[in-house]
Amino acid sequence: MKIGIVLGTIRKGRNGETLAKWLLEQGAQRETGFEYELIDLADFALPVLDSEGIPMALEKNYEDEVVRAWSAKVDACDAFVFVTPEYNHSVPGAFKNAFDHLAPEWAGKPIAFAGYSWSGGKLAVSAWRQVVDTLQMKQVEQALEFNLGTEWVEGAYQPAAGQVENVAAVLDALEALTK
Repeated sequence: MKIGIVLGTIRKGRNGETLAKWLLEQGAQRETGFEYELIDLADFALPVLDSEGIPMALEKNYEDEVVRAWSAKVDACDAFVFVTPEYNHSVPGAFKNAFDHLAPEWAGKPIAFAGYSWSGGKLAVSAWRQVVDTLQMKQVEQALEFNLGTEWVEGAYQPAAGQVENVAAVLDALEALTK
């Protein structure tokens, strides 16, 4: 079974890239039979959602080639970890746009959250919880929180004490929801 670690920012110089790679390493070290894959939103130049059809009604038949590639990447996963920065106390616009392009690819699948900001990304995670609930995604109750002020050194993620254990607990819960 495959768990996609979705890096939800496309900004240049983004802090989330080193965090997402570290989370991928944590997943890859597990001997639980799950495959972890990094899905970098920056690899998909998704247009602003402007299609006439509602994604759930389109039955994965998207006109745009980039959206079809995004659909295939997301659809191949059985569960997700959203690595989400907090922009203006909410979710990044590009990430929300990417999410909104699809529906059946997300629907009902398990999800965990790894938020980061100066306050740990709590508000972004809270906003995401409402969004993914509309597609009945199964949410891991515990969210991971990462602090930009204390866990990034010279642009690289440096885990605080207890983060390895926190990640293990969240991935345990996500894998249990996925089985």
